[in-house]
Amino acid sequence: MVLLGFLLVIVTAVFLFMMIHPVFGKKPSKQEVNTYETIKNYKDGVFTNQIETVMTTDLRSMLPVLKEFLSGNPNRQPKKAIPINSFQLPEEANQETRVTWFGHSALLIEMDGKRILIDPMFGSAPSPVPWFGNKRYSKELPFKIEELPQVDLVVLSHDHYDHLDYGTIKQLKHKVKNFAVPLGVAGHLKRWGVEPDRIKECNWWDEIQFSGISLVCSPARHFSGRSISDRNSTLWCSWIIQGKDSNIYFSGDSGYGPHFKEIGKRYGPFDLTLMECGQYHEKWAAIHMMPEETVQAHLDVSGKVMLPIHWGAFTLSLHDWTDPVERAVNAAILSNVQICTPQIGETVTLGSEFLSSSTWWRENKNR
Repeated sequence: MVLLGFLLVIVTAVFLFMMIHPVFGKKPSKQEVNTYETIKNYKDGVFTNQIETVMTTDLRSMLPVLKEFLSGNPNRQPKKAIPINSFQLPEEANQETRVTWFGHSALLIEMDGKRILIDPMFGSAPSPVPWFGNKRYSKELPFKIEELPQVDLVVLSHDHYDHLDYGTIKQLKHKVKNFAVPLGVAGHLKRWGVEPDRIKECNWWDEIQFSGISLVCSPARHFSGRSISDRNSTLWCSWIIQGKDSNIYFSGDSGYGPHFKEIGKRYGPFDLTLMECGQYHEKWAAIHMMPEETVQAHLDVSGKVMLPIHWGAFTLSLHDWTDPVERAVNAAILSNVQICTPQIGETVTLGSEFLSSSTWWRENKNR
């Protein structure tokens, strides 16, 4: 009886924590849900993908994954903190297009004198409770958030913890002029103190403008949710970011699908693609591409240069931490695709003859 009572207390405490703590965000209101009912990609109270997307989660199918996890893989994360480039953003934004990768899917785009942060997850771990979960490989960021100057726009792809971080938004929100998010994600930001008039919500294929920068919210093949009761209650997406002379595609999180060719047909070609290539497994291949599919997706959208993302910061799958980039590089070579592999914190200038093609992760792996 004592044990049962103790378990009941724990379950109750966890339930109350999930109900009360703002880190879990806010589900769309009934009024918002009513507006979603008319949307093609919303059905039976949840957002849906363009094609059937099944994630194998039954016990029988997941037992091999559990065994794989329990057997351990010493190469799932680096043995030492990975090196990073120190980074300092100038007070005046650049007119030329420059991209800086901060690990995983966090990026800074400088375009036409504007600063755009993409999925700025700057926390120590992709978890609602930062002291749990796999820690950031680099231990620290190339910069201090408090030292960042004003940011014109934050663009979010979906509400998972490795892309939308409560602590990061709380630190950044006073520096950001505007936020562009997929449907339903505004509720999280509002709960965290971002004023509604600074947030623009979009459905797939919506086109919006921010101070001369054009954005298109485009499809992805994924899912959403921050707790046990809000699965697919908000939308997920990829983004097209267009300036005067540059056209960039950001894949967000996505399994491979026909949406890539559709995006390429409508909005390609792209000067640069920022393409997910990590955290994959055959059991969830429908929502996270294999690296070879990443290269094919780049070709589908008619990309010129590909920068692989969604790796290099956290361990969220079972593969070696360097497998995503190694496989992406090999596939790119076979397909004659120009691939750019900057170090975390290293800035890439579009149109430059010298785009980074270093293999910095191999040096770290062999230490």
